[in-house]
Amino acid sequence: MNRLIRSARPWWRQALLLSALTLAACSGLDTRQDACPMPQGHDLEAAFETARAGMQNGCETRFDDYLSHLLTIAEGDPQPENRRRFSEFLVWASDEGLLSRRQAKSLYNRYFNVKFVSMMGDYDNCSSTCPNKTTLLSRLEQELADKELGLLRISADKEAYYRADHLFKETELVLEATCSACAAGR
Repeated sequence: MNRLIRSARPWWRQALLLSALTLAACSGLDTRQDACPMPQGHDLEAAFETARAGMQNGCETRFDDYLSHLLTIAEGDPQPENRRRFSEFLVWASDEGLLSRRQAKSLYNRYFNVKFVSMMGDYDNCSSTCPNKTTLLSRLEQELADKELGLLRISADKEAYYRADHLFKETELVLEATCSACAAGR
């Protein structure tokens, strides 16, 4: 019996050591999260400053999280001026090297412009777009939801959002007609 107790000691030591290492690892994760505070509250200007400061202090990999928080905060106080604020923030992010100019422009247009970035580019409708029509329409629907957030719920620009919605419906009809014509021509 004494032998059984002695052989159990290393197991308990290992369990204790494993527990201590797990706690240390978890506390390390908490420290990292605290090092990248996300914008809170209702003051959009203060939220932009918090986001800029965080990304300048080593949290640049959390850009998408910061942008998401900023969009949510702006939704709480919709006004046309918010478009400019997001434009300035995205230009800043580009100037800081967090995004390329193209990425910054694409993000801005995705939320705050009537035109769809999902349709940018040269397409040969019959050979590339039509076979992927469902995927393209799904991307356009998601972008329309982003435009609803940016144009309608953040910028309070109903007219621009309804133009984007109308453009989406027109694109859907043209794409359907084009793909039908492509299928008939084969």
